[in-house]
Amino acid sequence: MAWIEHLKPVTQLDSPAAHKNPPQKPLNVAILGFGTVGSSVARILTEHPPSGLRLTQICNRGVKRKQVDWVPKNVRWTEDFQDVLKSDADIVVELIGGLEPAGEWVRSSLQSGKSVVTANKQLIARHGTELVRLARQHKAHIAFGASVAGGIPVISGLQEGLAGDELVQLCGILNGTCNYILTRIESAGVSFADALKEAQKLGFAEADPTEDVDGLDARAKLTILARTGLRVSVNPLDIPARSIRALEPVDFDYAKLLDCTIRQISRAEKTADRLFASVQPTLVHRDSPLAGVEGGQNLVMSTGKFGGETVFAGHGAGGNPTAVAVVSDLIAIQRSRQINGVALKENEDEVGGAGLPTNSPVSSDFTSRHYLRFTVKDEPGIIASLATIFCRSGINIDSVFQKPGYPKSRLPFVITLEPCPTSLLEESLKHIAQLEFMVQPCVSLPILD
Repeated sequence: MAWIEHLKPVTQLDSPAAHKNPPQKPLNVAILGFGTVGSSVARILTEHPPSGLRLTQICNRGVKRKQVDWVPKNVRWTEDFQDVLKSDADIVVELIGGLEPAGEWVRSSLQSGKSVVTANKQLIARHGTELVRLARQHKAHIAFGASVAGGIPVISGLQEGLAGDELVQLCGILNGTCNYILTRIESAGVSFADALKEAQKLGFAEADPTEDVDGLDARAKLTILARTGLRVSVNPLDIPARSIRALEPVDFDYAKLLDCTIRQISRAEKTADRLFASVQPTLVHRDSPLAGVEGGQNLVMSTGKFGGETVFAGHGAGGNPTAVAVVSDLIAIQRSRQINGVALKENEDEVGGAGLPTNSPVSSDFTSRHYLRFTVKDEPGIIASLATIFCRSGINIDSVFQKPGYPKSRLPFVITLEPCPTSLLEESLKHIAQLEFMVQPCVSLPILD
């Protein structure tokens, strides 16, 4: 089962068989949700309409306050989804977000034979397999290129551009809000709380930032990428996600001493018997493409068995970039219709069938170097006590850093460790947390080499 529609090459539109087909009427498009992205999609469809697509309906709560004069008068406005379901819309663009009622509306649209384009990463991450199968059953299409990395064509790139390779690893920055906050802490030396307030004021962060700063948004996107790129089916709840809330300016000071910076990194690596996956703040070397990603930008790096490393980068959020991805999916569906409606690469429906994502156990037990920032009440023997606990687990200390100028009652210092499994480190940190000189929990970050 393909997770996004595998379109035949556009060059087939010029084949003799294609020219024998009679011209077809434009596909009617209905938009659910006239917010930032929905209004941008409507602008493209009305001001620069792609051939073969026609905006006919907009559905939104409080429709009177949403109506704008630049939308053509022949476009129908409604507050009732049932009006859309009963209409002549061929494609429904779902941009309301959340699991419900979005899930119910997408299912109803597909069951009525209407194709669906969505930017809803949580819905696709949790129910994508079901929705793709439902689309097939009703001879419809579902496309979700806008659900990951906004205007960056990473899903189509993984599915089509790298289809000839066997991808084994994905790594990236998938949440622009976190990236903005981290780059502000680094550049301005402000606290997490102040950087968050600034991001909220500028519209980069929601009033409730939990989905972003605690890694839940990026986890949903990583789930989709793992299925589309690595061909591994995974429940997003099985992927550990860690927050960036505990990071302080001092962590960037110490990271700089290591010639690194800190970013929220989503990564997945496929082995013969499992998927290693996690979302967490991570030290990345200054030479890495990940270190240069600033503000609200996104970046995805894929590693193939044959083709090596490929980087997708650009604006991952915002109304216009995401709207471009949505309209690109609309065009893909419209083109598939012109070539006899063949848009899906048909495979068996059972998990594990030809070309389908397979189910694999999920682990976050990566082996890597680690950065540990301790905040302690200074006293003799602290390093010896920590070294003893690490030694019991077979973990070697690589280096120790301590910047001057901090009170002895709340003294931060950093230990870096040689490569070790995350599980061994976590076991040691449980014992360290019980030591009397610890003032606050240890900040533990992997170092991505």
